[in-house]
Order: sequence, then C-alpha cells, then structure tokens
Amino acid sequence: MAYIPRIKERYNQEIVPALMEQFRYKNRLQVPRMMKISLNQGLGIAITDRKHIETGISELSQIAGQKAVPTKSRKDISNFKLRKGNPIGVRVTLRGNRMYEFLDRLISVALPRVRDFRGISDKGFDGRGNYTMGISEQIIFPEIDIDKVTKINGLDITFVTSAQTDREAYALLKEFGLPFKTK
Repeated sequence: MAYIPRIKERYNQEIVPALMEQFRYKNRLQVPRMMKISLNQGLGIAITDRKHIETGISELSQIAGQKAVPTKSRKDISNFKLRKGNPIGVRVTLRGNRMYEFLDRLISVALPRVRDFRGISDKGFDGRGNYTMGISEQIIFPEIDIDKVTKINGLDITFVTSAQTDREAYALLKEFGLPFKTK
C-alpha cells in the first residue's frame, strides 16, 4: 500500500465534505485543493559574499526535504551593486506528498515555535485564491541546527490553491489548520 500523508487523508475524509456543505458544491471536484507550496528566500547579502547562497540552498533544502535552486537577478542595478545573472535568492516548489508533509510540519511543529505567536495575518491573499505569508526566522523549523546558523534569514511561503476566490481559499486553509488571527 502506498504512503498517504495524514493531512492529505484528512483533506479527503473531513475537509472536502465540510467545504462541500459550506459552499454548496454539487461535485467533489469543485472543492478547492492545494496545488503547490512555494518557498522563497531572498538573500541580498549574497551580492558581497557568495557562500550565503550555498548556506541558503542547504537550509531551504533541509526545510523542504527537496533540493532548492538559486534564483538569479534579471537585470543590472548599479545602486545595489547588482549584476545580471548574480544569484540573489533561493527557492523551492513542493507538490504532491512532499507538499502535504511540509504543510503538516509547518502547522503542527514550526508555527507553534514562533515567539509571541498570535496567529497569522489574513491579509496575504492575492484575489485569486492564493495566500502568501512571511516567516522572519528560519530557525523555527526543527530541521535547522541553531548552532550551525551563521545568519538568521526569513522566508516567504506561498500556498497556491485551485480556489476561485479568497473566501474559498481562506476556508480551505482554515480547514487545514492554519492558525489565522481572530479579529
């Protein structure tokens, strides 16, 4: 039998029926689902010191469980001493079981480790059913060894859903267990 992440199982057994009832969908295929999760880390300091890119790649690869790739600048900007083609960040896109595993670890392990955590903002929706949130410290993930961290960096996490509206995407992410702030 193939391995199914527990949060994917929960999606099929609990979340789909709940969203079908809430939004009056007639078919299971109308229910929004998670398409991918993108992790992005901008490393502007890498302009002067290239080893930060290697560190960023290894840390983001540990967090995601999948190899991260460097992002390169698209144009020259003299004020920032930036040349076209220089690596300035790191990114990774998760799909399938790895995406569900990361979501589970984020909700149950990483977010509770944030200092003075009061929930995540509901302002990160883009109008098309996608949600982006920022994390200020990569050390909230248990995969990162705090003793080996040279510089604390943040990262952006984007949840891409098949939802048509922000309301549907909010309901989907809330059902998955993302702790949004209560007003």
